[in-house]
Amino acid sequence: VVAGWTGRDAEAVRHHVEELAAIGVPGPSTVPLYYRGSQSLVLQSEAIQVLGGGTSGEVEPVLVQDGDELWVTVGSDHTDRDAESQSIALAKQACPKVLAHHAWRFADVVDHWDALEITSTIEDGGQTVTYQHGSLAEIRSPLDLIKGFAASGTLATGTVMLCGTVPAIGGIRASSSFHMRLNDPVLHREITHRYEIVVLPVIS
Repeated sequence: VVAGWTGRDAEAVRHHVEELAAIGVPGPSTVPLYYRGSQSLVLQSEAIQVLGGGTSGEVEPVLVQDGDELWVTVGSDHTDRDAESQSIALAKQACPKVLAHHAWRFADVVDHWDALEITSTIEDGGQTVTYQHGSLAEIRSPLDLIKGFAASGTLATGTVMLCGTVPAIGGIRASSSFHMRLNDPVLHREITHRYEIVVLPVIS
């Protein structure tokens, strides 16, 4: 499940709508929206293959329901930006969703969730630059997102939910690699993951 348009601040959501509108993506019918994706999209990989050069990553907190235990990790909602102009749901389905190899128990971070931070960096013009950075206070609370998706207020076991992102610094753009980080400044720990983006040619 990819939760979209999840900003707590209406102004931040408007900024993201404008950010995507600038590349031809229509706005949402309601917020938040919950896009469904195939299970096969979820990867824990150091490289992905995408079709064409119009894709990019988005760092997000990710919830994983395993039986009675809820876990949190960091992931990337890698998306085909060219396809978004036709259908966001199609664009989400077109690319893998990459997760880190480690996770924390949600119960261990729920009391300081808003203090957690997400960051992504990319290669841009031969330099490593910060692409996204923000705290989870900018995104709707995970329990609210779960309630919005599941009437029961709990996720079915095996469900992976990407919880939304923060704006791109300098605009949405492609890169050859994507590095993501979830930082816990309270418990002084972090989860990181990096993957390469291999572009396959578009053949007609």
